[in-house]
Amino acid sequence: MKRERNVKIVATLGPASEDYKTIRALHEAGADVFRLNMSHGSHESIAEKHRIIRQIEADLNSPIAILADLQGPKLRVGVFAKGEEELPPGAGFRLDLDKTEGDATRVNLPHPEIFAALRPGASLLVNDGKIRLKVLDCGKDFADCQVITGGIISNRKGVNVPDVELPLAALSEKDRNDLEFACELGVDWLALSFVQRPEDVVEARTLSKGRAAIMSKIEKPNAVAKFAAILEESDGIMVARGDLGVELPVQNVPPIQKRLVRDCRAAAKPVIVATQMLESMVTSPMPTRAEVSDVATAIYEGADAIMLSAESAAGDYPIEAVTTMDNVAREVEGDDTYTELIEASRRATRSTVADGIVAAAREIAETTDIRAICCFSQSGTTAALVARERPRVPILALSSERNTARRLALSWGVNCVMTERLDRFKMAVINAARAAVAHGYATEQDQIVVTAGVPFNVPGSTNILRVAPCQESLIYPGE
Repeated sequence: MKRERNVKIVATLGPASEDYKTIRALHEAGADVFRLNMSHGSHESIAEKHRIIRQIEADLNSPIAILADLQGPKLRVGVFAKGEEELPPGAGFRLDLDKTEGDATRVNLPHPEIFAALRPGASLLVNDGKIRLKVLDCGKDFADCQVITGGIISNRKGVNVPDVELPLAALSEKDRNDLEFACELGVDWLALSFVQRPEDVVEARTLSKGRAAIMSKIEKPNAVAKFAAILEESDGIMVARGDLGVELPVQNVPPIQKRLVRDCRAAAKPVIVATQMLESMVTSPMPTRAEVSDVATAIYEGADAIMLSAESAAGDYPIEAVTTMDNVAREVEGDDTYTELIEASRRATRSTVADGIVAAAREIAETTDIRAICCFSQSGTTAALVARERPRVPILALSSERNTARRLALSWGVNCVMTERLDRFKMAVINAARAAVAHGYATEQDQIVVTAGVPFNVPGSTNILRVAPCQESLIYPGE
């Protein structure tokens, strides 16, 4: 499905968007990627959403990416005898392994690994940071704390530990089961929660066995500190600003977002900016001006994708939320300032032949009358490199691998078209011209740039470029 924008839209599915009619309407409104949240719903309900997406993909002949978001370890307090208690600032409060119901002085925290890692002076955040505790003393089964920021604490509220690298794997037993289920189902991307170190990504990749690309969610301070190593092991990144804004001062999040987006682009790996982008549209048909500005900022920064969470999963206006994102994206990308910012932030990366080829393709397209850059990509590498250049003309990625076409639906500006498997560059050029004309990116009077790797079907071998006419009889005249 041809879009009038380059940034991609990720829509989370849930109770408000689980039937064929609604999901199709979301895709037609602008959703390029559908997120299945493994924290909610049974395997049966998730499998049904997956089936519907693939049916829509077949009906519209439009590759759609499916992202399965793994829950990750959930750290929560136990229960209280009264259901909740009020903790005043300055009061003492103990967390321990005692399973007895809690009161105003203590509560169970059933995570011995937290106590093993805590040190005096560390902070504990409860209920999305609404309550802040400072550890005064701790041992293998307790932590005596002072209440720094008070409030109401109630049953099973979440706990964040921002100051400490916890000896917890990113994958719980539930996550391992969900990962295997999602891979067998045939999702395209796995979003990995609670990433603290590159080894977490390596573990997920080992378990996935190449069946899905790995996207690391950056939501922990340790992940920010080790981002370069995590990015190297990942296929993509999600800037999960919700938890990141809980565990770090909120004013730290915007510069971190900008840096992560910039680094992902330099590495030619897609990055999603996520969390509360149009939060008010859960209950309102119109977003706030601040939310529109937030969405626009992520687009101006060059993010590959922007994401809706509760807005499309459980909100009253899921289709309107996608339409709003689409409208904002098209307006921003039509602004001359956007082009200036994107081109000013382009890094000169010329370490390989492939880097030089895609840079040359972009320069030729922007300095001559070229309508599109067409790249043949079996693994997705060539298309990702072209996307990194952020060219002014459309990117048409042709592949015989449906999994590749689906995964590329997440990459900036990439429009995916299925083609038969080719072994000669001549046929690649002819097929590119046919596709450009058939999908409305060019007419027979136009020219395109074609990039590919020879020999064909060897990942990472991009080494050839040709400017070609779209009129088939002129491509190889006399033959």
